[in-house]
Amino acid sequence: MREHTVDTDGRHLRVVEDGDPAGRAVLVQHGTPGAPLLWPAWVADARSRGIRLVGFARPGYAGSTRQPGRSVVDTVGDCTAVADALGIDRFATWGVSGGGPHALACAAGLGDRVTAVAVLGGLGPVDAPDLVATDGMREDNVAELTAAGQGEQVLRPMLEPTATAMATVDRAELIAGLDDFLDPSDAQVARAGFGGALVDGIRDGLRSGVDGWVDDDLALARPWGFALSTVGQPVGVWHGLRDAMVPVEHGRWLADTVKADHVALSASDGHLAVLAHRVPDVHAWLLASF
Repeated sequence: MREHTVDTDGRHLRVVEDGDPAGRAVLVQHGTPGAPLLWPAWVADARSRGIRLVGFARPGYAGSTRQPGRSVVDTVGDCTAVADALGIDRFATWGVSGGGPHALACAAGLGDRVTAVAVLGGLGPVDAPDLVATDGMREDNVAELTAAGQGEQVLRPMLEPTATAMATVDRAELIAGLDDFLDPSDAQVARAGFGGALVDGIRDGLRSGVDGWVDDDLALARPWGFALSTVGQPVGVWHGLRDAMVPVEHGRWLADTVKADHVALSASDGHLAVLAHRVPDVHAWLLASF
């Protein structure tokens, strides 16, 4: 893995890349909370397909400078800065969970520079009149989304204990405790090795505190700052029918709203299982857009 620091608007962005350095570029937008850790299975798949896999920590996470008050659309400037700094002319992008809206914003804002966009377990806009964002959602996720709608003064105290636990509790204990929060398909994936990657990503993302998580939640809980109708590239949507973190109705709503070119709703997958099982399909689909 290669790491970079990219400067933009007086801020620093932590950037990582792996895969084929001479390959087609694919920009990954990490989840909420999270960090740009590229899971080894993704990297191996990227190398086998000739993909240059790139990720960056959104502001406030994992060494990237905080940008208070940011909106989802503000990621366009950061995506531009990263691509420019790495000499990337055109690229595809995919985002998972809270990264899904950011991937869509990147595509909407950069036009022909982005060849296609994929959303995995992505969140829909909470202000959409025809989407009840919390239907079928885990109780703790509902509480977090509700707190985000009430503002930072309510949200931050809710998130800080989790950040403290991630920093202080033994890694093995954190991984073992994932079963309490996951559906059976996700728990199986976690035990097979993805749990370690998940814990490491969250720990890395929160090593400087909860600023990135707070700002992500606030941005996702208000208007995103762009119209989905401005996404002109091919859009692919992957979602697990067993997803209780971001229920599948979000995926269905996104697919219908953007008139997605590819929709894959998997009966056997939850939220994490989509990441563990479907990224090779995502990479293959994105490559066809170049």
